[in-house]
Amino acid sequence: QVQLVESGGGLVQPGGSLRLSCTASGFTLDDYAIGWFRQAPGKEREGISCSANSNGKEYYADSVKGRFTISRDNAKHTVYLQMNSLKPEDTAIYYCAPTCNSDDASGWGQGTQVTVSS
Repeated sequence: QVQLVESGGGLVQPGGSLRLSCTASGFTLDDYAIGWFRQAPGKEREGISCSANSNGKEYYADSVKGRFTISRDNAKHTVYLQMNSLKPEDTAIYYCAPTCNSDDASGWGQGTQVTVSS
């Protein structure tokens, strides 16, 4: 069964950091691009970062560029999202999927809640 499980969210003060994990089971992680997405209350889901499998490139939305870093550890079947200098507007449920394009995702896991608040 193909599955991705997100973890690592929590409550953090503005300016703080969190590291999210996306752990895969049922498929070979390095065969896929892995994207991180988020959905804030009342807003549409947006793609924020992606680790491409074909060319090793990383992509970031302008809203997180310079603050978030995506990395993967294929041996641990995990993709990470290091989030620094967090802002209240980063508050959302964060999801990962085996694609860089949310329209191509066949489904979504439970995600992990990130709340940035003082």
